[in-house]
Amino acid sequence: MLPITGLQKTTLLDYPGVLASTIFLGGCNFRCTFCHNSQFLALSDNVPLLSEEEVLSHLTKRASVLKGVCITGGEATLYPALPAFIREIKALGYLVKLDTNGTNPSILKALIADKLLDYIAMDIKADTAHYHSICGFSDSLVFSPYLSAIRESISITKQSGIPYEFRTTVCDGFHTEEMLLGICQLTGGGQTFAIQNFKDSTFVPDHTLGSFSDVMLKKFETICIPYFDSVILRT
Repeated sequence: MLPITGLQKTTLLDYPGVLASTIFLGGCNFRCTFCHNSQFLALSDNVPLLSEEEVLSHLTKRASVLKGVCITGGEATLYPALPAFIREIKALGYLVKLDTNGTNPSILKALIADKLLDYIAMDIKADTAHYHSICGFSDSLVFSPYLSAIRESISITKQSGIPYEFRTTVCDGFHTEEMLLGICQLTGGGQTFAIQNFKDSTFVPDHTLGSFSDVMLKKFETICIPYFDSVILRT
């Protein structure tokens, strides 16, 4: 059973160009300092869950209106039951977008091979030198297997043959122009790169982080444009 912690029934924001529902899965192998869903990262009896049947019932009723489903987290690829759930969604005629941190390349590769994904959004948190710290790890050596997995997922995504984006939530107090260049070098460029401006909220673990000005966001965009077919600013 998947730990479904939330369902946004209708959204125009989560799946580019598609009217969709967003399914939130709890649990994550990272503890990112800017996470907006931190209340769902450590699952417990206090976290109410929706059943797969409830979600599929909603999607069945709305199949004539909605076109897509976004599956996000937490980290959805932690769960072996994910492919079977996506098959049920695809059987209803939906496009499926997966949001992932890239730490499970084997399941990502399997989902692509089985034609269960129509769009991939992979979060790239930082450059290699600082990746561990924003993900809540004090030791870069402990984090190194995750970084290797992320590199593999980047390659798998770029070779997938389906639309994808890499995206970074930029936080004033952590990200710099040099770091954005490092992120571009880590990914090696690609189709689309989305720069998402951090916004503080109740459940964000680190309230010392801030948002960037429009001027700084444009500087980040200028750094990234040579590496990607398209760069998007999300404010």
